[in-house]
Amino acid sequence: MTHPARKTAQSLKGVRILSLSLNLPGPAALQRLRQMGATCLKFEPPAPSGSPTHFTGDPMSVYSAAAYEALHSGIRTSPLDLKAAPGQKTLHRTLARTDVLLTSFRPGALTKLGLSWRSLQVQHPHLSVVAIVGAPGVRADEPGHDLTYLAENDLVTGLNLPATLYADMGGALMATEAVLQAVLLQRQKGVGQYFEVALSEAAAHLALPRHWGLTLPGTQIGGGHAGYKVYPCKNGRVALAALEPHFAKSLCAVAGVSWTTPATMMVPSTHLAIAQFVATRTRLALEKLALQHDIPLHTLPK
Repeated sequence: MTHPARKTAQSLKGVRILSLSLNLPGPAALQRLRQMGATCLKFEPPAPSGSPTHFTGDPMSVYSAAAYEALHSGIRTSPLDLKAAPGQKTLHRTLARTDVLLTSFRPGALTKLGLSWRSLQVQHPHLSVVAIVGAPGVRADEPGHDLTYLAENDLVTGLNLPATLYADMGGALMATEAVLQAVLLQRQKGVGQYFEVALSEAAAHLALPRHWGLTLPGTQIGGGHAGYKVYPCKNGRVALAALEPHFAKSLCAVAGVSWTTPATMMVPSTHLAIAQFVATRTRLALEKLALQHDIPLHTLPK
């Protein structure tokens, strides 16, 4: 699904951001920062010899060329070998005129490159750093990916993969927030700031409704409420979200269910009646009913 582009307030105009981040969280954060008006530059590792022509040095260009293109629209990228002396010289010359450095290397790798926070504070006291890591603190050097962080927070159910990369995209939002905090504090205190953003903590934040019990099986938002479920319809599926009593009453009225109290929606017979009603209607018919009777729903193909 595509949405029309919306203008974003240029709150970061004049702020210079350098990214060394690869894959998804860092580039997704950098794209949002660019949309806020920041001047964004990204250094990428040189592509190994013999690599496909579309490989830029960022694995995302291989995973999905479309994703890579969208993430880097309007962002200047340049290959740079950080392990070589000329690359280090270019990097530090750039950092001297950079406000925020965005990284996604593990701390051990940053230390080997001479880019630990302690080292950068000495060389570039004005510079703020937002470091995206997998897990916080002492776990920051552990290997992991979106899937493992979701799994440890009980967000992987069954054997199917999650529909999207929740920890990565949640981490991108947290990294964006951290850059905004860094810029504000930088201006208040006159020195660079350091923020660590852990993808496992992004997953934990997204998992809070489950941790609180809100979405556990059988609860009102976990399938126990007949008006808050996904049902098969005649030519697809329908995601019903008639949770509040006034929506639930409207749903019951069109489905021929006798409403008494909100507890009506938790009764098995109500689930059955709504399932049978929906099963005989097409997506178009359900969408028309939703408009006529103020019922929140969205239809989907099979």
